[in-house]
Amino acid sequence: MAAHVRKADALSLVKVVEVPRRPVCLLEPIIGGLRYAQLAGAADRVRELLGGRTIWNVNSTATGGGVAEMLQVLVGYVSDLGIPIGWLVISGDAEFFAITKRLHNQIHGDLAGGPLGAAEADHYTRMLAANAVELLSRIQPGDLVLLHDPQTAGLAAALLRAGARVVWRCHIGVGWENDATRAGWNFLRSHLTSAQAYVFSRQEYVPSWIPEGKVSVIPPSIDPFSPKNQDLDASTVRAILARLGVLDGVAPEVPARFVRRDGDLDLVTRPAVVVGDGRPGPDDLVLIQVSRWDRLKDMAGVMRGFAGHAPPGGGYLILAGPAVSGVSDDPEGAAVYGECLLQWHDLPASARTCILLVTLPLDDVDENAAMVNALQRHATVIVQKSLAEGFGLTVAEGMWKGRPVIGSAVGGIIDQVAEGTGILLPDPTDLRAFGRAVGLLLGDQAEAARMGLAAHSYVRERYLGDVHLMRYARLLSTLILGDLAQRPVPGDLLIVDRQAA
Repeated sequence: MAAHVRKADALSLVKVVEVPRRPVCLLEPIIGGLRYAQLAGAADRVRELLGGRTIWNVNSTATGGGVAEMLQVLVGYVSDLGIPIGWLVISGDAEFFAITKRLHNQIHGDLAGGPLGAAEADHYTRMLAANAVELLSRIQPGDLVLLHDPQTAGLAAALLRAGARVVWRCHIGVGWENDATRAGWNFLRSHLTSAQAYVFSRQEYVPSWIPEGKVSVIPPSIDPFSPKNQDLDASTVRAILARLGVLDGVAPEVPARFVRRDGDLDLVTRPAVVVGDGRPGPDDLVLIQVSRWDRLKDMAGVMRGFAGHAPPGGGYLILAGPAVSGVSDDPEGAAVYGECLLQWHDLPASARTCILLVTLPLDDVDENAAMVNALQRHATVIVQKSLAEGFGLTVAEGMWKGRPVIGSAVGGIIDQVAEGTGILLPDPTDLRAFGRAVGLLLGDQAEAARMGLAAHSYVRERYLGDVHLMRYARLLSTLILGDLAQRPVPGDLLIVDRQAA
């Protein structure tokens, strides 16, 4: 059974997300025997130290976005390792999520709407206090709680007072400061000072007021067997894209089949909503960006850059994101998609023929992931031209599929697009440079293929789940022991140092 919110919680603020076990042994043929043995040994150590206590993940949505997708995978792996783990999702009203969206933008350097004042701070605090009451009916003294992102920061103090061990995990940030970032962090600071440890995706994102000894840097990871990353042959890819309505020509006479996370075979049956006057054929060159409809992802800039600066007749652009009603903690999505739609209508007819806006249904998380998988596998080149980025794991997902990436030199994209795996854009607003990069990779298929192979190898070494879990094993062991000397899990230093080299 795929992860789902328990129906019995329908009237509660806090929802339980039930995640099926995910067999860790599937990783061994990919990562090798040494890495697999290190992971198993680390799990044994953490299980022993926990002594029956539970690890809880708390965030604000069970579907949509990289954090929810990653939790669906990691919680399944940890459960299979015999470690007690749970996932709880908090709720909020429209005002709460408008506040946290402004916080998200501020931490990325955007002060649109101005600083958050006393009224917003009071509403944020009251909403999380109500959630905390329900959380504490499940979370017991001694349990370890991983709070994810600004939506949950205000829970730290209440959970700590109740005897839980509290880690705040921040998946966002920028490596510089301005008035906006300072305002965002000042809003959160009083809520976070009680946390016992902090996790960031990059060292550059850590605010100066957080004690260095309490910080762990843990990049996110992908799961090669998830519906979003599992192998799909070319015929199946075309069948899925034909079902979505993004591909011209006769659909292959094979089913649009994928494997769910619980191992069951299923079919992609839902179509996408597609805006575009043309469709690429099976052999046409295609540039694809997959992300939320978020201004910081700059879908509009990708469209302008492709329409105005990419070589004419060079291929198609597909901008794909979730159905705007399907991401509960992102009230901005519908507005951004609407702006992109208006911009598309203003394009010349020739551009409207080769640029497609695609919204993917989120009714079924696994099916949605299979849709993204097929889109990325059909791409000639993956794009992630974000203006700011916490990490941008969609880059590693595209690289895993053997595709080169054109990405902005911001945030975690810098870490992922190593030399020889794609092209980094020093200035994501330079649309001429973006157009030149598109022309280079679409115009030299041999170079694009070479970069794609290098990209796949790079992700295998650095961004698979075993590396991610090993780093968490070290952090949680240290927290349980209360030993800031960071007693390592056996084998942990070996793999972390090798990956960081």
